[in-house]
Amino acid sequence: MTKVALLGAGGKMGVRLATNLARTDFEVAHVEVSPAGQARLKAETGLDCVPQEAALAGAEVVILAVPDTVIGKVAGAVVPQLAPGTMVVVLDAAAPFAGHLPERADITYFVTHPCHPPIWNDEDTPEGRADHFGGVAAKQGVVNALMQGPRAHYALGDSIARAIYAPVARSHEVTVKQMAMLEPGLSETVCASLLAVMREALDECVARSGVSHDCARDFLLGHMNILGAVLFNEREGAFSDACNKAIEFGKPMLMRDDWKRVFDWDEVEASIHRIT
Repeated sequence: MTKVALLGAGGKMGVRLATNLARTDFEVAHVEVSPAGQARLKAETGLDCVPQEAALAGAEVVILAVPDTVIGKVAGAVVPQLAPGTMVVVLDAAAPFAGHLPERADITYFVTHPCHPPIWNDEDTPEGRADHFGGVAAKQGVVNALMQGPRAHYALGDSIARAIYAPVARSHEVTVKQMAMLEPGLSETVCASLLAVMREALDECVARSGVSHDCARDFLLGHMNILGAVLFNEREGAFSDACNKAIEFGKPMLMRDDWKRVFDWDEVEASIHRIT
C-alpha cells in the first residue's frame, strides 16, 4: 500500500480528508500538533495521530492540509526531511503560485483543488442534495496540477485527489498558473464578490419595497436558477426583450468598464499575495 502522511489532520479540512482516506487502500499516518485538533479527529473519525517524524518515515505522499498562510512555514520544515521522489500534495494554488514552496528538484509537487458540487446536478438522495461543499455524497469535479516531478506521478496525484474529494465526477488537468486564475480570480474575486452584491441587493429590495425576506429570497433564487440555466447552457432558452433591455442598462450601473482587468496576471498575483 502507498503510505500517506496527512499533516493538519485535525483541522476542518483535515478531518474531511481523513474521513475519505479511511475508505481507501492508502496507509495513512495522521499528524496534528493541536491537542484540540487531535481530540476532534478522534471524536469524528476514531483515528489517532502519530508524531510527525513517524508519519514521514517511508511516506510516499505528504498532504499539507494546513491554511495557506502557514504553507510556506510548514513546507519549509517538512520538505528537507523527505526522501527523494516523495510527492507533496498542496490543496490550493495560492502558496505554490506565490513561491512559498521550498526549492528541491528531487521531489514532486502536486496541487489539487475541488470544484465543489455544481448547482445543476443529478443528485437523487437527500444526502447528495445537501452536500454543497462536496466530499461527502455529491459528485464534484477536481482540478489538478503537476507542478514539478516525473510525468508518471500524475496518476498517483490524481488518485489522491479522487480519494480525498470523493465522489469525483471529472478530473481536469491544469497548470498552477491556470489554477490561480480559477481561484482566486474566477471563483472568489468575481463570483464571490458578485454573489455578495446579490445578497446585499436582496436586503436592499426588502428594505425599500416592504416585501418579506422570504418573498424576495424565493424570487431571487428562483430567477437565479432559470436565468443561470440559460446563460450557462444548462437548458435551451432565451431571455425576453425586456430582460435583455434591463441587462443592457443594468450592467453599466453595476460594473466598471474595466472590470475584466481582475484577470490580468498582475492583479491575480497581487490578490494571491494578499491572502498568503
